Amino acid sequence: MGTRRGAADRSAQNGPVREAVTSARRIVVKIGSSSLTTPAGGLDDTRVDALVDSLGALAAAGREVVLVSSGAIAAGLAPLGLPRRPRDLATQQAAASVGQGLLIGRYAAAFARHRLTVGQVLLTVDDVTRRAHYRNAYRTLRKLLDLRAVPIVNENDTVATEEIRFGDNDRLAALVAALVDADLLVLLSDVDALWTGDPTRAGSTRITEVHGEGDLAGVDIGGAGRAGVGTGGMVTKVEAARIATGFGIPVVLTAAPLAAPALAGEPVGTFFHPSSRRPAARLFWLAHATAPRGRLHLDPGAVQAVVGRRKSLLPAGITAVDGAFTAGDPVDLVDTEGAPVARGLVNYDAVELPGLLGRSTTELAAALGPAYEREVVHRDDLVLL
Repeated sequence: MGTRRGAADRSAQNGPVREAVTSARRIVVKIGSSSLTTPAGGLDDTRVDALVDSLGALAAAGREVVLVSSGAIAAGLAPLGLPRRPRDLATQQAAASVGQGLLIGRYAAAFARHRLTVGQVLLTVDDVTRRAHYRNAYRTLRKLLDLRAVPIVNENDTVATEEIRFGDNDRLAALVAALVDADLLVLLSDVDALWTGDPTRAGSTRITEVHGEGDLAGVDIGGAGRAGVGTGGMVTKVEAARIATGFGIPVVLTAAPLAAPALAGEPVGTFFHPSSRRPAARLFWLAHATAPRGRLHLDPGAVQAVVGRRKSLLPAGITAVDGAFTAGDPVDLVDTEGAPVARGLVNYDAVELPGLLGRSTTELAAALGPAYEREVVHRDDLVLL
């Protein structure tokens, strides 16, 4: 789409640019609640418009943009007369129900100025770990991009429970970047970069690049953001960067007002270099997006088969079952010491498994019928930890 030549032109005019940024064709951008809202909790129109102008310029240049936006709960606070972010889940869900409509409506109006259509995509963990749901999420996002629309992704806070929450939208953004096979993830917040400590304290310095875990040694990442309307902070952003770079996606972390120069490849914020390879996207989601609903204890032979030979898990290799899960739920596979070695989607309910343990699939099929001649966890639904 001509992005590489544009990068060279800008480099000649303005100095060095980040080639990984300027050559990226598909970009996921995440913005936090504190960067979109007023101190009272309502949406800040000036901030929304500034972000959309930056993203609209990308789309006009022929690049694909996915926006992961927090702010639904924060946007719902003022209309509901809530002075601060609620602590209980039910009130959070009520605020999200009010705020999500306001948020997507404001985005639709702002992107319309650039002749762009937006599509709302609300996700829960189940939408990206169960096979059919995962395919549906991918197809929806892919079709929106094919139609030159801007997908706006958020966690479905109105229905998500503690058991099926991503936890924060930084993590969600990293996983969405993997889902759509993005070339770049940009994390926008209220801090201009990753610092060695609290940026307001003397002695803290800005970290311009991160090549690996060694560059983070001794860094005081700190806690949640200052504004009090979000759930993240630098901790969640660094973890999101780890997830995305582990999938081979470079990451830029900077402040929302610096979105335009960051997306132009200017050396603002912190640049996280990616790893060299990309794992299978769906298994990547399984490893990073899910919380296990139970545990399957494996004998040494089963551990070797699953870990060493990448085989499916059969009933004969299981010695015990923990948890209350149903077929299709994620479970951890643990060794004889109780250490997780893999995670997978189980094909049986927890109540079914105890009667199957230690028996071969041939024996089970003969005794219980052909429906029982199947793996407990198929190798295609299993990722090593």
